[in-house]
Amino acid sequence: MVKVPTLVEMLEAGVHFGHRTSKWHPKMEKYLFGSRQGIHIINVETTLKALEEALAFCKQTTARGGQILFVGTKKQAASIVEAAAKDAGMPYITKRWLGGTMTNFSVIAQLLKRFKDLKRRHEKGELGKYTKLEQLKFSEQIKMLEDKVGGIQDMTRIPDAIFIQDIHKDKTALAEATRRGIKVIAICDSNVNPKDIDYPIPANDDAVKAITLIVGLVGQACKQGKDEWEANRSRLAGTLLQGGPRDMRKPQEKK
Repeated sequence: MVKVPTLVEMLEAGVHFGHRTSKWHPKMEKYLFGSRQGIHIINVETTLKALEEALAFCKQTTARGGQILFVGTKKQAASIVEAAAKDAGMPYITKRWLGGTMTNFSVIAQLLKRFKDLKRRHEKGELGKYTKLEQLKFSEQIKMLEDKVGGIQDMTRIPDAIFIQDIHKDKTALAEATRRGIKVIAICDSNVNPKDIDYPIPANDDAVKAITLIVGLVGQACKQGKDEWEANRSRLAGTLLQGGPRDMRKPQEKK
């Protein structure tokens, strides 16, 4: 299991700093410790408990072959979210959420097919037969599609869950996931409504150190689960190649 940070480590990362008291959401009250100089302070003890539950869910989901889509389009979070998702082998969106990604995946699947086909043809040199102008247009299409769907190019179906770094910034992603009944893990700062979040993690969603800490832990949990899944699959494949478990083999005929 992923080693969760200590309360001191979370405080050092600024996980406890919420927004101004004038911008708070009442539904976050149970996660707050109080306020200081007009800033809400998040109770890191509740953060720790919520984090443990979220990480356990992430690991369980990926350990059975599930996928968790990472979403973080906020400027200071995008590169952090992308790195964590890549390391965990999970799909991600860090540029801009495409409407219908969850609710109209068949259309997104066509974009993915177009993108992968163009990439394959480009890598094999099959686009060299076209004029320079046509090749330029193809390159522009590949770049455009890379920005739009590059992070989800290997996503062949709707994910089992979605992890959102900032539900205020990526509210459309949350709305689509909720509509489709997809489990949601999300960082919830003091200014958001956590009612639609299955696994809310009360924490600062603006500070780079806090984002790095929380997103990194979610990534580690997903990676551990995926590694476990792949190890089990490899063992099963090896067993089948060897003829299956001994007690499943046909008994040898007596001579």
